[in-house]
Amino acid sequence: MYKTFDVVALGELLIDFTENGTSKQGNPILEANPGGAPCNVLAMLKRLGYQAGFLGKVGRDMFGMQLENALQEIGICTEGLVKDEKIHTTLAFVHTLQGGERDFSFYRNPGADMMLSESELDTNMLGNCRIFHFGSLSMTDEPCCSATKKAVEIAKTNGAVISFDPNLREPLWKSLDEAKEQIDYGMSQCDILKISDNEIKWFTGEQDYDKAVAYLQSRYSIRLILLSLGRDGSRAYMGEKRVQAAPFLQERTIETTGAGDTFCACVLHYVLEHGLLEYSEEQLREMLVFANAAASIITTRKGALRVMPDRNEIDRLIKNEI
Repeated sequence: MYKTFDVVALGELLIDFTENGTSKQGNPILEANPGGAPCNVLAMLKRLGYQAGFLGKVGRDMFGMQLENALQEIGICTEGLVKDEKIHTTLAFVHTLQGGERDFSFYRNPGADMMLSESELDTNMLGNCRIFHFGSLSMTDEPCCSATKKAVEIAKTNGAVISFDPNLREPLWKSLDEAKEQIDYGMSQCDILKISDNEIKWFTGEQDYDKAVAYLQSRYSIRLILLSLGRDGSRAYMGEKRVQAAPFLQERTIETTGAGDTFCACVLHYVLEHGLLEYSEEQLREMLVFANAAASIITTRKGALRVMPDRNEIDRLIKNEI
C-alpha cells in the first residue's frame, strides 16, 4: 500500500549553539545552528531523495521561526510542527572537546519540545509513513512522553516499521532509573535499534558488546540492531549474524555533531530500498559501509541538518577508501 511519507520522526527540534571562533575581546562566538537528532535523521533521508515529515513543537519565537524555515528549506514536511504560545524554543549549547567529542548544556526547563501533547499529533502523518523514528528525549517529561507513546501506537497499527535511537542525554533526565525505564519502552516497541557503545554498556551492564547485544535479543524482539563504535566503526546484528565495518577516519574531522544521526538515516535508507528482510552478512556490510562513510563526511562540517552529504559524495569516499 502506498504511503505518503517514507519516514516520519517525532522529537526534539532545537537550536544548537556551537562555537565558531573567538571575538576580539577573547569571548567565544556562538553560531545558532538548527538541531535535534530526529530532524538530523530526516535531513539525511531527504538528501537521499525520500519523503520526510516531522512531528514536534517549538516556541512561537525567533528561534522557532528559524527552525521551521530550515525544515521547509530542506524539504521536510512541517504540517506536524506545532508552535507553543508561552514556552520558548529549546536551546542547547555545545562545547566541542579535543578529538571532536561534545559536552552539552541545555536550556529546557521547560522547553517547547517537551510540551507536545497527544491532541496535537498529526494522526494523518502517522498513518501514512513506512518508517516511524523516535528517540528517548521526547519521553523525559509529560505531556510529550504520552504523545510519543500514542504516536508509536498509531504508527504500528498502520503497519509502519518502528526505529528507535535512545540518544541518551543524561542531564535531561530526573534520574537514570527513569531514563532506563523509558528506553526499555522504546526497545520493546522497535524493529530497528541504533545504539552507541557507551549507551549499550550503561543499559545492559555488560562491557562485552556481543554479550550486551545477546541480552537485548533475549529480552526484546528487535529485528536489526546497529551498534555505533565511534573511531572503531560500527556493527550490525541480525539474528545470529554479526558484521563489523571499519570507520572512515578523516584528518579534517572538526566535530561529531550529527554523525550518529547520519549513520542512523543511512541504515533507514537501506531498509527503505530493500525492505526489512533477513539480510545476508554481505548486505549488512554494504549497509554499514555506506552509513559509516556518510557519518564520516558529516564530522568534517559544522552543524548537521543543513549540510548532509549526498549520495555521490558518499560513493566517492567509499570508492577512494576501498
